[in-house]
Amino acid sequence: MRGFSKAIITGNLTRDPELRSTPGGASVCSFAVAVNRTYRGTDGENKEEVSYIDCTAWGKLGEMISQYAKKGSGVLVSGRLSQRGYEDKNGIKRSRTEIVVEDFNFIGAPNRDGGSSYGTSSSSSASSNSDSPVPDEIPEEIDLNEIPF
Repeated sequence: MRGFSKAIITGNLTRDPELRSTPGGASVCSFAVAVNRTYRGTDGENKEEVSYIDCTAWGKLGEMISQYAKKGSGVLVSGRLSQRGYEDKNGIKRSRTEIVVEDFNFIGAPNRDGGSSYGTSSSSSASSNSDSPVPDEIPEEIDLNEIPF
């Protein structure tokens, strides 16, 4: 049986993306996403938990992310999980799990007046034309009973 991993997260970049090149000339972009989770504790109080997820994007996708995303940008990221082993400065073996980005969307894109626009995103598969219009109005709410699946 073959294994499968897929992770989908949404959150905000914790720092500006870092673009590097491998010795072979491939572009690789590294960034981290803060993912907030709110839950009710056993004491009945609302609690908040933050996870910081490392992400790596290769090639043109990585170049686009490094060009247009910045610290605080809202993003939706999906990709496969990857775990790497390494040895730290003190010789201790450690491991790191990250998302190797396969798809990336900007969320909460600012509209022309500087505010946030609900429901807008820019997909990694969209054209790189920066003149694409951002809707000025909030889309109608979707009735889930009308979806045929």
